[in-house]
Amino acid sequence: MPSYDKMAYASAAEMIFGTAKNPVTYGRDFTVGGGYVYPELVPHPRPGTESTKKTLVKEYEKMATDVLDRCVAIGIPGIQIELEHVYQMTKNPDWGGEIAAATKRLQEDYYRKYGLKSAIRATVADYRKPDEEDIRNSVALESTLKTFETSAAGGADNLSIESVGGKEVSDYTIVRQDIRGTLFGIGVLGSRDMEFMWKQVVEIAGKYGVTPGGDTNCAQANVAMFMAGGYQDRSVPHTFAALTRAIAGARSLVAYEQGAKGPSKDCGYEDVIIKSITGNPISMEGKTCACAHSDLLGNLVGACCDLWSNEAVEYHDMFGGTTVAVFAEILGYDVALMNTAIELGYAKMLQEMMVQSDKYRDTHGFILCPENAYEIGKAIIDNNTSYYARSRAAAIKAGQLMLGDSKLQMSAFEKDALESAMRTLESLPDKEEDFISECADIYKKLIPGFNLANYGL
Repeated sequence: MPSYDKMAYASAAEMIFGTAKNPVTYGRDFTVGGGYVYPELVPHPRPGTESTKKTLVKEYEKMATDVLDRCVAIGIPGIQIELEHVYQMTKNPDWGGEIAAATKRLQEDYYRKYGLKSAIRATVADYRKPDEEDIRNSVALESTLKTFETSAAGGADNLSIESVGGKEVSDYTIVRQDIRGTLFGIGVLGSRDMEFMWKQVVEIAGKYGVTPGGDTNCAQANVAMFMAGGYQDRSVPHTFAALTRAIAGARSLVAYEQGAKGPSKDCGYEDVIIKSITGNPISMEGKTCACAHSDLLGNLVGACCDLWSNEAVEYHDMFGGTTVAVFAEILGYDVALMNTAIELGYAKMLQEMMVQSDKYRDTHGFILCPENAYEIGKAIIDNNTSYYARSRAAAIKAGQLMLGDSKLQMSAFEKDALESAMRTLESLPDKEEDFISECADIYKKLIPGFNLANYGL
């Protein structure tokens, strides 16, 4: 259960890109959070190449070679390649292991020839279906855990996952702007599933001497953020999505309570909250993930990053080379600017520019700027008596921050949605067991396949 009782930093002012309280070293002379920002390139195979193991391994070898070649060509000193598993790589555990091994062979060759520092993150797919199966005893879980083993044995330096616990509830509640159910799905069910999953991930990582990385609430908070969309979208209020993200901060913390060391998973926008609490390094994605999706905080999220990622880019040709090479170059120049700012003593100035360019663009960026993320992290720690208590406290703090800053402009639609959610949050029971009982009665009737036993309840 919850173990953090104080913040890693005395204030948000201490948090900066490239430096973490607890840096991690792995791979080929690769240190994350030790005073330097590295790029993390995520290549994605073309449709059809996953039809056989042979064609998929070959695709990853081509992509990794293009990335490493571009790094050497333009002088990028180090890079992490994330092998974010397509379904087939986890469904067939030996595929994921063989791709990790092939990537490691290439990285070791470039390290030996050119001194290129490098590392591999394997993000195993979580294809469990909480509304259809016993997710604590399923073929999908067995395959997922086996793939962690084959990936670690094959050469992955960092093990991560985007776990899906509670998604059957949050999918139902997010589109209905039901903050009670979203708090239940992410904060309570998601946290309990992470505890179950991450005990096993950390054990596997220890068995093979690799680093347990982190998780992300991609399956839930990112869904809310992407449904909220841009200025023209109204499928989900932006304020509601921001509350969802604060809850995700409390939820994603569970990986570190079980022994994860970071760097965190790049698509976890809540990671800056995690860093404020744990001091562990984080990977973030922003403007350079526009190849995968759009967001409204493309500069701001770099403010405290230790790895800077492109999310994922499908392998194709461009005028400047293949997509993976081009995005490796873009990331390389981004981090070169950050690292030069560190070396010249201008890091805080560059960070302020990043933050101010996006802080008031949208509520999501507003709550994730370092000073507000820190306050949400503090609310989590101050209420760290249960998964429910801290998740609820995180959401309430995020709402108070949004309502308390006159510079943050909200339409009547957005403000009404926020105030409605806040009234609900404040009216909820104080005890976790009362909240679970209340939600169980509601959502067992509304959501087919929802099973409390999936979460040890």
